[in-house]
Amino acid sequence: MDGISTEETPVRAEHERTVLNRLKTARGQLDGVVRMVEDGAYCPDMMKQLAAVQGLLEAASRTVLRNHLETCVADAVRAGRTEEIVDELMETLKFDKRALRPSLSASELDGAPA
Repeated sequence: MDGISTEETPVRAEHERTVLNRLKTARGQLDGVVRMVEDGAYCPDMMKQLAAVQGLLEAASRTVLRNHLETCVADAVRAGRTEEIVDELMETLKFDKRALRPSLSASELDGAPA
């Protein structure tokens, strides 16, 4: 079996809002970085904005992980499929090692120094 379930589990509304807001903000900031590159902006300024985009993507990833833990993983554990879900999580976390890093502050997400 490649995973716990091939069924779609809906994303909780509060997580969906959070993820979409972060992704849309990241997209807007990334568009800004593209313009900065095209305009020949100062490299450190671009790096700050890129770090902000990365922070937003990492935060979105953590929220998706939280949703998965609260829904799919919890359901699998209740159903007695603990070993199976642990194996899936170990495999999944290989793709995003930063998902477990501590949350960034709001100022870090905005690209301001911590």
